[in-house]
Amino acid sequence: MGAVMLQGTGSDVGKSVLVAGLCRALVKRGFRVLPFKPQNMSNNAAVTGDGGEIGRAQALQAIACGVEPHTDMNPVLLKPQADRTSQLIVHGQVRGTLGAGNFRQARGSLLGEVMASYDRLRRACDIVVVEGAGSPAEINLRDGDIANMGFARAAGVPVVLVGDIDRGGVIAAIVGTRTIIDPADAAMIEGFIINKFRGDPALFADGYAQIESLSGWRGFGVVPWLNATARLPSEDAVVLGRGRAPVGVRKLIACPILPRISNFDDLDPLKLEDGVELHMVPPGQPIPAEAALIILPGSKATIADLAALRGEGWDIDILGHHRRGRLILGLCGGYQMLGKSIADPDGLEGPARTASGLGLLDVETTLHAHKALRSVSGIAMGAPFQGYEMHMGQASGPDTERPFARLSDGRRDGAINAAGTVFGSYVHGLLADVEQRRALLSRMNAEAGGMDYGSSVQAALDEIASALEEHLDIDALVALSRAEQSVSGPAGGRA
Repeated sequence: MGAVMLQGTGSDVGKSVLVAGLCRALVKRGFRVLPFKPQNMSNNAAVTGDGGEIGRAQALQAIACGVEPHTDMNPVLLKPQADRTSQLIVHGQVRGTLGAGNFRQARGSLLGEVMASYDRLRRACDIVVVEGAGSPAEINLRDGDIANMGFARAAGVPVVLVGDIDRGGVIAAIVGTRTIIDPADAAMIEGFIINKFRGDPALFADGYAQIESLSGWRGFGVVPWLNATARLPSEDAVVLGRGRAPVGVRKLIACPILPRISNFDDLDPLKLEDGVELHMVPPGQPIPAEAALIILPGSKATIADLAALRGEGWDIDILGHHRRGRLILGLCGGYQMLGKSIADPDGLEGPARTASGLGLLDVETTLHAHKALRSVSGIAMGAPFQGYEMHMGQASGPDTERPFARLSDGRRDGAINAAGTVFGSYVHGLLADVEQRRALLSRMNAEAGGMDYGSSVQAALDEIASALEEHLDIDALVALSRAEQSVSGPAGGRA
């Protein structure tokens, strides 16, 4: 039994994908592998079989391992709902809210629970592949850290540092990390990986050798730019602003990028369809008038995002779209926005208040503390689906008498307006089902290609694993995973 941890020189350097690919490569070698991320910050989450929620990346990594996602894989999840506050999820359940004032103290107190989850995983497999968060070079956040070196030292897990050469400055990023972090933290790092390399790796041979010389760490390889990554669900909203503007397609689907957008991977399966183009509309741009369908996505702060939507003038675009008789789909928070009002009497997402919705569905929503977290299946738009619920609040009103879906457990979900052009649902993951996409696209007079999203993700993981086998020294990483150190750490660390 052993473990290895990938940390990064910064956010979005590709740690999540490398962990997923490494998990799949190790599984193909016959190891029992499980993923782990001590602390994550993301509004893209997945429901687990034990009735909780974890970051979407850890759920993908579980898929790479061929196992069901479990809350132990991501024991602490922070879901930002305002600039200075985040919902705190511990072992899959809401535990409260963290703000700037209590963030460091609160997270440090969670190390014991993080270690308990890690120890359970470690006993259940051959290798745990651990993902850090952000960067250990954020030395201003080192006190109370449980995401990077705070965990690595408590658990005695060897670390490999990932640098993103595509953003530039990778030599300084890796060597600079070695220079500024605490020497005891630096001692946990055994080597580095260069990620996202475009072109001939031989051109970087001198730079690679200089990093080894200046840092004293060995290199484990240079990973090329992996095109298959685009076929995996994304966790960080930072990727949303990188999409291109729509170009001459027959059918356009538009989705506004809200400040607290969540579970936007619901839309990823649409990228498999040649008959449509998904356009994520960034702030400062109107929703294209030629859109055949507007999708309002999930939100971690529905009332605040509704205000932001109005601030962008997107409400005017949506109402004009509706007057033209075109389709609108709201998912979870987006469904709530389509109703007549949203009430937050207990101040769960900010100040206690009630806000007027867009009024396109005759429903009213009241937010409450209980969070629905469950896998669901049923029939919607005449086609079967499997998905999950993850929401705080309930919508009621006349349009719920025309439910969007009928669930297998007998419950009804969502609402449809009288004209049959506005749909709302609490179900995430709907569009992963081929039949659901076909049913939705047929209402737009667009053909669905019938590609299976799950198979596409599995194929992408296999492709990434093959690339890592070719470009990384995985034998050395396996040997490293078996060389856990005996380190005395704070608050529950092993000695």
